[in-house]
Amino acid sequence: MFSDVYDVIVVGGGHAGSEAAAAAANMGSKTLLITMNLQNIAQMSCNPAMGGIAKGQIIREIDALGGYSGIVSDNSAIQFKMLNKSKGPAMWSPRVQSDRMRFAEEWRLMLEKTKNLDFYQEMVSGLLIEKNQVAGVRTSLGIDVKAKSVVLTNGTFLNGLIHIGDKNFGGGRAGERAATGITEQLIELGFDAGRMKTGTPPRVDGRSLDYSKMIEQPGDAQPEKFSYLDITKPLEEQRSCHMTYTSLEVHELLREGFDRSPMFNGRIKSVGPRYCPSIEDKINRFADKDRHQLFVEPEGWNTVEVYVNGFSTSLPEDVQYKALRSVRGFEQVKFFRPGYAIEYDYFPPTQLKHTLETKLVQGLYFAGQINGTTGYEEAASQGLMAGINASLKIAEKEPFMLKRDEAYIGVLIDDLITKGTEEPYRMFTSRAEYRTLLRQDNADFRLTPKGYELGIASKERLRRMEEKESRARAFVEFFKDTSVTPEEVNPILESKKSAPVKQQDKMFKLYARPNITIRDMKKIKSVASYMDQNNLDSEIIEQTEIQVKYAGYIEKEKNNADKLNRLENVKIPLNFDYSKLKSMSMEARQKLAEIQPVTISQASRISGVSPNDISVLLVYLGR
Repeated sequence: MFSDVYDVIVVGGGHAGSEAAAAAANMGSKTLLITMNLQNIAQMSCNPAMGGIAKGQIIREIDALGGYSGIVSDNSAIQFKMLNKSKGPAMWSPRVQSDRMRFAEEWRLMLEKTKNLDFYQEMVSGLLIEKNQVAGVRTSLGIDVKAKSVVLTNGTFLNGLIHIGDKNFGGGRAGERAATGITEQLIELGFDAGRMKTGTPPRVDGRSLDYSKMIEQPGDAQPEKFSYLDITKPLEEQRSCHMTYTSLEVHELLREGFDRSPMFNGRIKSVGPRYCPSIEDKINRFADKDRHQLFVEPEGWNTVEVYVNGFSTSLPEDVQYKALRSVRGFEQVKFFRPGYAIEYDYFPPTQLKHTLETKLVQGLYFAGQINGTTGYEEAASQGLMAGINASLKIAEKEPFMLKRDEAYIGVLIDDLITKGTEEPYRMFTSRAEYRTLLRQDNADFRLTPKGYELGIASKERLRRMEEKESRARAFVEFFKDTSVTPEEVNPILESKKSAPVKQQDKMFKLYARPNITIRDMKKIKSVASYMDQNNLDSEIIEQTEIQVKYAGYIEKEKNNADKLNRLENVKIPLNFDYSKLKSMSMEARQKLAEIQPVTISQASRISGVSPNDISVLLVYLGR
């Protein structure tokens, strides 16, 4: 069946696996995607949504590089929201509510149209290894499939164990079996492994809910979209979500089941995501709060199934049901299925290089929850990077890595490799020190030229980006070069309670005032004329406004990034012996020897390595 040697085999068809397979195939690698169920490619195992705080920036970055997640999200969206719009543009984060069934279908169809990509449905039970080099995979039927590289994206399936109250059973997701064999082999090869936990809420019948008792949460009046390409369109129609609250009565009913909770009786020993706690964890940790928000999210355009966001739980099903019936609007609720927790194996990501290739086995890459992350977006971005680097390695080309000032993807991978994680890692804007540079609106400027160079971003994508950049730059220059008289501008300034000017001044300076918008500037004839003549769309106008108003902040962050990037150029020799640096702390020597950073900059970000330790290292390297 498999006489040829594949360039890349991707194990697992979730968000990480789908992006890895697409990237490798689009770069010309002969690629095979093996997954346990081809009907569940890119399944939304948890909430039916893409994007959100920092996660929306990641989807824009994936799209800018030429990945599929942005296009699929746009084509299956039922609602769009730009979060944090009341804050500065560095915090704006796009999010869509998705049609779960259409999302998976869109992914499947896009992958089927991708050249160089084959599919096979079976469980991979082991890896073929020859002299510390991966040589392929072995399936549960005993079929060996040869490959030059392998990307593992096993999600929550490695020895997955599902918990509902005092019941537990093997599974990688509700209704699907766990994957076995790989963890044990990797441990034999010398890898460290751990266990993590995640959870999901009950799914309920929307026909049994009383939405009149809830607060409606509509989408944006003028919805945008994720993809920079024209092949997707903003939504013309949207479905609303709703919001309701728990109560003290609900909390008491939930507490009655705590003695049967696997989280509290010791049955679950692993750590769950800090920023997405279960409802029982919230009640326990925030005992002073008498209510918690619940977001009632439709699972699609036509289905009646509803996701109860904020009610993630592993309590017994009878306790879940009784408590949820006491929530306002849920008095007559009918369950589709109860919530559950799942424990699964992961491998601490400090065992990886920045390319996501393992340090122990050449040609073997890890992406997604196997690295201890949580979230579709985090997984998809890792899959994309692993697929890219697997292809580059086969072609004997330089690896592709993104720095912390280039992308949230760069921040995510650097955090994982240098700091590791002992709880499921989730991306936040606060994790990025250069978030003014890493905005959702400029991901194409930052990354599309790189994606085009790699061969995954199309010529059309590059052309659109260059045209947008050129037109926005020209509009900024117009404001810098054009002056305005007090007679023209003072009525506008006075109407906005902004100080009037006494002499002619450049428009850039006036437009940079925080309370002056493009609507105000358009009242000036020369501005209105320029905009009409050049037919500027909202994307160009928004980009120009950000570059004018935040010019000082952007310049400052660029300078800070440039300073730090000088340390990125100071390389540390491969297999450097840190034990001889006696002036360095023992903890630093151990951490540096374990992680083997490539540059001084990476070394400085490792937990337990102090500035003094870095000074010792710089002196030794003659710097």
